[in-house]
Amino acid sequence: MTMARAAASRRSFLGHSYNLVGVVASLVILAWTLVAIFAPYIIPHPIGDIVDDDYFGPMRQGLWLGSDYLGRDMLSRVLMGARYTVGISLAAVSIACFSGVVLGMIAAVTGGWLDTCLSRFLDAMNSIPSKLFGLVVVAAVGSSIPVLILTLAVIYIPGSYRFARALAVNINTMDFMTVARVRGESTLYLVGSEILPNIIRPVLADFGLRFVFIVLLLSGLSFL
Repeated sequence: MTMARAAASRRSFLGHSYNLVGVVASLVILAWTLVAIFAPYIIPHPIGDIVDDDYFGPMRQGLWLGSDYLGRDMLSRVLMGARYTVGISLAAVSIACFSGVVLGMIAAVTGGWLDTCLSRFLDAMNSIPSKLFGLVVVAAVGSSIPVLILTLAVIYIPGSYRFARALAVNINTMDFMTVARVRGESTLYLVGSEILPNIIRPVLADFGLRFVFIVLLLSGLSFL
């Protein structure tokens, strides 16, 4: 039944099959990305202007999401907030996933003391509560955008590393990896040409999940 539903959810366009759910999700992501890019040009009111005398005013024409406790337009503030939330989260997850995946693949291929040291160090980092780590860093050095990006990236590098390493270890035991080693291929070749193409799909799925987690963590930190 599950396979039948999965097959039914796939469509064909110009000879290429696609998943309807994936297309809808991609359109949602694209829409919010465009909002983040063009937010300053599409907001109906400046985010700091008081445009309503009725605090917490209801939705009406000109104030499509109402007003906040100071009488500012909520729609404008949501659109501008998306600009920072999406931008910071995307930058942080890109750094975290790139660093974690590269380190995980290198550790899986190399093994030995490098694998042990990286795994134990990142396990120790992973044991620190994320919100506590973020609050300590922000309290120590401030809450500028570069600091937030690097802090969020450091928090999620260990998880990305463990995920990529687990995938790479399985690939590393396969016959084509042994053949590549016998040919005398370098570690860089093994990582980039043999392992990465075989783990890229789950890595991209993990990228999306970590993006959501970073958005949630960033939202939580903003309230603390």
